[in-house]
Amino acid sequence: MKIKGLRWWIIGLIGIATIINYLDRSTLAIMWPSISNDLGMTKNDYAVILNVFMVAYAVGQSVSGRLFDKVGTRIGYVIAILTWGISSFLHSFARSILSFSFLRVTLGLGEAGNWPGAVKSNAEWFPVKERAVAQGMFNAGASIGSVIAPPLIATLWAAFGWQVTFIIVGSFGILWIIPWLIINKKLPEKHPWITQSELKYIKNDSDKNISKVNNEPEKVLSIKQILSYREAWSVLVSRFFLEPIWWLFVGWMPLYLADKYGFNVKQIGYFAWVPYVGAAIGSIAGGMYAGKLIKNGKSVNKARKTAILIGGIVMFLGLIATILWANSPLKFVIIVAFVLFGFQFSIGNIQTLPSDLFVGKSVGSLAGFGGTVGVFSVIIMNFLIPIVSEISYTPVFIMIAVFVPMGVAAVFLLAKEIKILQKN
Repeated sequence: MKIKGLRWWIIGLIGIATIINYLDRSTLAIMWPSISNDLGMTKNDYAVILNVFMVAYAVGQSVSGRLFDKVGTRIGYVIAILTWGISSFLHSFARSILSFSFLRVTLGLGEAGNWPGAVKSNAEWFPVKERAVAQGMFNAGASIGSVIAPPLIATLWAAFGWQVTFIIVGSFGILWIIPWLIINKKLPEKHPWITQSELKYIKNDSDKNISKVNNEPEKVLSIKQILSYREAWSVLVSRFFLEPIWWLFVGWMPLYLADKYGFNVKQIGYFAWVPYVGAAIGSIAGGMYAGKLIKNGKSVNKARKTAILIGGIVMFLGLIATILWANSPLKFVIIVAFVLFGFQFSIGNIQTLPSDLFVGKSVGSLAGFGGTVGVFSVIIMNFLIPIVSEISYTPVFIMIAVFVPMGVAAVFLLAKEIKILQKN
């Protein structure tokens, strides 16, 4: 049996995994008003639990990057999603800050694997000119998951309560493993279902880029060797400054709506999905825009930087608007939709940089380490928000607005030319 366009089936499954990933991680934040009321927990408790997750997520990015390089994307994804699915399921039985924190650790370790795994899989299954599109489809899964999560979780909570909701949502990832193992049998060159024309399309492009380095067998670079290239630092620095923008709204928007407008879980469900529609559109648009530039003869360097700059401008203007004009919940979520559109327009291209700069097994390592570095700035932000938000969220919006030009500048200044660098 042959399947035409098998690579799109693979990225489609990864996109679904990402939707599940965001359902699992969003459940706690959306239901927190109910959970905190039932268990007598505070916003400071939530900040501790969230940061425990972020620390585990940061460590998991680097660990899983190496794990995926060692065991491959097929088994790596099974390990990752089984870990986070079971962890989400067991949240139903948590009753204290200690038990929630333990389960957020295992959730973070498992969920972290999704990102380096996707970057590595895209490098295996897609030619360079399509990788930003594939990354955009994958990132759209995060946005779609965030669109689906508020109304779905609010509906499940209203029907069954928060304990059963965790059980239902946690089961999704475990069930996902079945089609993944059936469809993703082997790498492209050994997969029995791939057509010869698709294999040639994938490999000719990859071989052409690798041959620019040399034709010797692939060598896996250590993190130290990877970081000896200045261009690799463009990934780390840009993610350090830009990641807090996404995580501010993922982790704190439900609590912001509850604090500022007195929303309960059901009302949060009605509003909190809106910004992620913009994010989903940005995910696809950013990849398509860069891919179109490359197809029209622009260099990878030009295409990536142009897309990252456009997304950065939209992000910056949107964040300024949240400070000046977001004086109602509807205006706020609409403006944030523009912010997250810009974020995803840029970040999909930034996340593609490891596969633009390196080949083979070094891709997952840089992608994972980049995720780790990005999360550290999020952890700092999470410690500040409970303190600052007692007065106003405005200083937080100002801080991340300043981060935008710094993140975009890192790509332009540190990656003078985006091209394959690795030497064996």
